[in-house]
Amino acid sequence: MKHAERVAAIAKDPSASGRSALFASWARSMTRYKLDPLDTRPPHQLSEQELREARERVEPLLLSASGTLDRLFQAVGGTGCCVLFTDKHGVPLDRRGTCGDDITFRRWGLWTGSVWSEEYEGTNGIGTCLAEDRVLTIHREEHFHTRNTGLSCTVAPIHDHRGRLAAALDVSSCRDDLTEDFARLIAATVADAARRIEARNFRTAFPGARIVLAPEADWGSGALLAIGEDDLIIGATSAARIACGITDAMLDRMLPAAAILSDAAGDGEELGTAERGVLHRALARSGGNVSAAAKALGVSRATLHRKMRRVGLHR
Repeated sequence: MKHAERVAAIAKDPSASGRSALFASWARSMTRYKLDPLDTRPPHQLSEQELREARERVEPLLLSASGTLDRLFQAVGGTGCCVLFTDKHGVPLDRRGTCGDDITFRRWGLWTGSVWSEEYEGTNGIGTCLAEDRVLTIHREEHFHTRNTGLSCTVAPIHDHRGRLAAALDVSSCRDDLTEDFARLIAATVADAARRIEARNFRTAFPGARIVLAPEADWGSGALLAIGEDDLIIGATSAARIACGITDAMLDRMLPAAAILSDAAGDGEELGTAERGVLHRALARSGGNVSAAAKALGVSRATLHRKMRRVGLHR
């Protein structure tokens, strides 16, 4: 069965989406976006003005990514791959590639200003990664459009300092001899590079804050917390929010670092001192009103009483 016929048959099968994430993407491409797998038109291209505005919207993240893009290309460029940094709409804003391959990659549309969202291009590494917010590889015939089946793309999502999906990091190849197994090996490198970009951008966004690793996380996870002068958590990466259950509402209510760190670290002297300081300041700001202090800290009155007893503040 030809590629387009197989895509169409699976996309129209009501049970296909439940059997495979790839099939679900094919179905979205055909039924939601009304795309044709035989469409031969090249990817939609932004104007120079539109591309300039897109870069301006994510400029801090772009600056944080520059060095990592260089290192990633050094690692994979020799295998005939190019590296793309895209915004959340699937538009490459920066790229790294070998000059000898530029004509080929440009012909495929793997170039700044091209639009690789699922809405425009159907199932593809960049667009499907952003649609599903996960690291993935779309290898050759897994693409929706027949014209893209010569590509192999491995992509990782990138989140901003507020934990929101903001960009994607892609390594693409159009070599005939790139195997699916090798593409999967690239995935770990791309995922690590994406976390490094997130971490650098996070540190830049919270200058002067103490940056610590979230409980139960390893350094490679990118689960970082930013702690301000009052020992309140003022920022958390996407991985830290997931690991610790942190929300914007909790941060807005002045979340004490001790509330997140104490369960993992125990009641050591240093942590106890930090928590005592947070509670003391909350009580001072509320004029000694325990209920008001508990509300400001985002905990129940009973929880605050328990913490006060633990650090010796209960009267």
